[in-house]
Amino acid sequence: MAVQQSKVSKRTVRTRHAANRYKGVQVTLCPNCGAACLPHRVCKKCGMYGGRAVLTVKQDEK
Repeated sequence: MAVQQSKVSKRTVRTRHAANRYKGVQVTLCPNCGAACLPHRVCKKCGMYGGRAVLTVKQDEK
């Protein structure tokens, strides 16, 4: 039968288990144009952040 060599603290165990729960950065939708963008970043499609225009984005002409 296996015998524990030393006590493993709750913090060590929980830190080790937390790595299994990490899902990566979740993509959100831009409230202005609906494009996928990272949270707390300027939208690359429309240049909006926090309800105001931060970047000037050139529109593609077809």
